[in-house]
Amino acid sequence: MSDTLIRTQGLKAHYGDAQTLFGIDFHLNPGEVVAIIGANGAGKSTFLKSLTGLVPVNRDAITLREEAIGGLHPAQIVRRGLAMVPEGRRLFASLSVEENLLMGAFARRKGPWNLQRLYRQFPILQEKRKTASGALSGGQQQLVAIGRALMGNPDALLCDELSLGLAPVVIRDIYAAMPAITSEGMSVVVVEQDVGLAQQVSHRVYCFQEGRVSLEGRSDALTREEISQAYFGM
Repeated sequence: MSDTLIRTQGLKAHYGDAQTLFGIDFHLNPGEVVAIIGANGAGKSTFLKSLTGLVPVNRDAITLREEAIGGLHPAQIVRRGLAMVPEGRRLFASLSVEENLLMGAFARRKGPWNLQRLYRQFPILQEKRKTASGALSGGQQQLVAIGRALMGNPDALLCDELSLGLAPVVIRDIYAAMPAITSEGMSVVVVEQDVGLAQQVSHRVYCFQEGRVSLEGRSDALTREEISQAYFGM
């Protein structure tokens, strides 16, 4: 039996008649952090949406622990162990921090993450637990979005543009939590615009260009020149 948690083979995706992914081959191992980089429009967010059932794809194009899950309803995929921190956070602005966090536990998966564990990891969430999420700073909202996903105790956490629009000190604090998140075997996929940061926080990097994988390799082995060529096609 394969140790691979998620695998895509020849993954294609469309928005209507427009094809956006052209045969993506990808794999993620248990406890691994994989970064996806690429220019705007390269297909990074579409790839995460395909994994989570938000974009329809062929059933056999995505496997989770060797089970074909392509095109399943998002709720079914969450129950199987994938959770996404979406770009823009997508919180319920009128609900409190704690209410938003509890929304993430609907799948009732067993695991180490609960309110108490989250509050120990991110004390600001406990401090703000009664505050409407719409009244929080951008960085605090991002922590709520991460916490909501962790409350589902997923096997893989898929993070779309965690650092977008946030101050460097906030970004540093968010990524500092990654070792605690992965310490018990959870895998993470992070879409990241900052290439240097992507290499720093991940084990492997995939570069997407125009809906295709243009480069894949160990984060500590890829050179700036290799990444630049794959990123810009130059």
